[in-house]
Amino acid sequence: MYTLGVDIGSTTSKAIILEDGEKIVASSIVVATVGTAGVEEAVKNVLNSSKLELKDIKSVVATGYGRMNYDLADYKVSELTCHALGVHKEFPNVRTVIDIGGQDAKVISLAANGKMTNFVMNDKCAAGTGRFLDVMANILNLQIDELEIEALKSENPANISSTCTVFAESEVISQLATGRNIPDLVAGICKSVAIRVAALAKRVGIVEEVCMSGGVAKNSGVRNAMSKELGVDIVFSKNAQLMGALGAAIYGFKKS
Repeated sequence: MYTLGVDIGSTTSKAIILEDGEKIVASSIVVATVGTAGVEEAVKNVLNSSKLELKDIKSVVATGYGRMNYDLADYKVSELTCHALGVHKEFPNVRTVIDIGGQDAKVISLAANGKMTNFVMNDKCAAGTGRFLDVMANILNLQIDELEIEALKSENPANISSTCTVFAESEVISQLATGRNIPDLVAGICKSVAIRVAALAKRVGIVEEVCMSGGVAKNSGVRNAMSKELGVDIVFSKNAQLMGALGAAIYGFKKS
């Protein structure tokens, strides 16, 4: 039995086809904002890759920022539920999930069976989100995936004290003008994100193991800074950005 999980985020659309609730048959990540054809492209990619058609799919589950507008879905499920399901499948021992998306950050507490027991979310401010990193990368004339590389070169991370993206942008520009090097600024930016999200995590309560999911989890600069802020090791998967879609596909299997 095949199920399709679609995670329609604010900046990317992700899709996964799962066989019998276990095996990932195909996956796709398409960078596109909500309201564009990104989700259709992601679904087309996984169908082509798996050589399946929509009629072969038992259940379609949508999650994420744009889930309510996806008419092909049999179920529309909160990203909190889906990230919990996805992470629990990859890491059964995880009890705290930190998910940093394009427009928000979420911290989820899990029970031993993978059920969500508590959560806290920041969706009111761009600081501590992927959007914050996008803005900063643009200021520094870097691609988003170059931030990780530059952060690893840092010997003395800059202090980015502003809690607002607009003011932090001015702060980074000011430090650039005084000759602060790029690696130290990038490391400071990663640390700034970690500090803000760690504050959310501490409100929920940190229970190990701790996992980061979402696209920002791929950035070791943020991951390492988060680990230092929380004083715990952090696990992550190469499929970190697909955790919501994976959880959605699992949800579809459980409902079928």
